[in-house]
Amino acid sequence: MKIRVLIVDDEPLAREGVLLRIERHTDIEVVGECGNGSDAIRSILSLKPDLVFLDIKMPKVTGFDVINAVGVERMPTVIFLTAYDEHAIEAFRIHAADYLLKPVEDERFEESLAHAKEEIFKNRISNRGQQLSELLNAALPAPPLANQGESQTQDRLVIRSGGHVYLLKAEDIYSIKAEGDYVSVHTLKKTHLVRETMKNMEQRLTSQGFQRVHRSCIVNLEYVRELIAQDSGDYQIILRDDTRVKLSRNYRDALYERLNALG
Repeated sequence: MKIRVLIVDDEPLAREGVLLRIERHTDIEVVGECGNGSDAIRSILSLKPDLVFLDIKMPKVTGFDVINAVGVERMPTVIFLTAYDEHAIEAFRIHAADYLLKPVEDERFEESLAHAKEEIFKNRISNRGQQLSELLNAALPAPPLANQGESQTQDRLVIRSGGHVYLLKAEDIYSIKAEGDYVSVHTLKKTHLVRETMKNMEQRLTSQGFQRVHRSCIVNLEYVRELIAQDSGDYQIILRDDTRVKLSRNYRDALYERLNALG
C-alpha cells in the first residue's frame, strides 16, 4: 500500500520542488497540493493523507493554525517546511519534529522522508500528536494578559486559537468570513481560525455593531468605508483596510437600515 502525501505551501516553486523529489519514490502517492492553510485544513480532513509536507509561514492561516484547526489527534505525520530562524528550528529539534529548512537539500529531504516512512509503518501517530501539542505551545507566541473579570469580558469575543484563549474587543474585529467548517476572525494584526458557524457568530455579534452582508461574510459596520455599485446591480463593500466584500441582495436592505441608523 502506497503512502498518501499532501503538499502544503503558498509558494508554487516550493511545492514543485517537493513533488519532484517525491516522484523518485514508487511507494508514495501525492493525493493533493494546497497553496494556503484554509485549503489544507479541508484537504487533510477529507483526503486523510498519511503524510503532510506543511509550510509554516503562510498568509492568514499558518501551518500552526492548520494543526490547531484539524486537531493534533487527527493530524497525520508532518514534515514542516520552514525558513524560520535558529530559535524556531531549535524548538523543532527539542520536540522531535521533522523539518526541512528552505531551500531544501536532497540529502536532508531523503533523511526526513525515511524517518516519516518509519513512523507511519510503526503506527506512532498518537505519539506524534503529543509532540505537536508540545511544539505548538513552544512555538506560538503567548497572547497578551487580560483582566478576565466578568465586567471586562462582557463586550469581548472569546477566541480559542493557536493553543491560546484570546479576548477580542468588538472594535478590534473588522470582518468574519466562512472557511468551510470554520470561520476566520480578521483583526488588524492577526487572523484567527475558529471552529464555529456563521449563524452563531452573527447571533453573538449583531448587537455589537456587526452586520451579515453575505452568507459567507460578516462585517463591523464601523469599518465600512463605502459601497460601490456594480454593472450587475450588486454592490461591493469597501472596508477601511481596502478589503472588498460582496454585498448579497438578501442582506442589502438590512445593511442600508443599519448604516442609516448609524448616520
